[in-house]
Amino acid sequence: MKEITQLAAELGRRLQVLNAHVTTAESCTGGGIAEAITRIPGSSAWFEAGYVTYSNRQKTQQLNVPSEFFTSVGAVSREVVEAMVRGAQEKSLAHFAVAVSGVAGPDGGSPQKPVGTVWLAWGAGETLVSECRFFPGNRDEVRRQTVKAALEGLLQHAAAEIANQG
Repeated sequence: MKEITQLAAELGRRLQVLNAHVTTAESCTGGGIAEAITRIPGSSAWFEAGYVTYSNRQKTQQLNVPSEFFTSVGAVSREVVEAMVRGAQEKSLAHFAVAVSGVAGPDGGSPQKPVGTVWLAWGAGETLVSECRFFPGNRDEVRRQTVKAALEGLLQHAAAEIANQG
């Protein structure tokens, strides 16, 4: 918890330097990334919105994820998290975004996507990066590791933009 709070606080400092906002689009973390961010006093200056889209229907309705993705590649996929990032950026007008979709367990895994499989995507303006990670442990551990990885990715993107301005 302390490490995640420190990451969120550092994200806030970097976003204030950039005069930028962040948004989150979450499935398997159920709002945990937004909670970590808003735990920081003054986060309303740089946190725009959080979308918790647990169902596929809400991913489509709230974030414009094409519904055909769920049958063609599944909710836990590069295509879905990238569409979630773009939808969250478009709806919130935030420069930075992160999206996560995964199998936190204890059920729901498959041989192709075992429990602990998580897709993450980060947007920074036009830049879009995504990756698939595997986080070992129980449901809480998978979710906590996902929140940490999401914040670390946002920090990297913010640091890169700060460096480009320097």
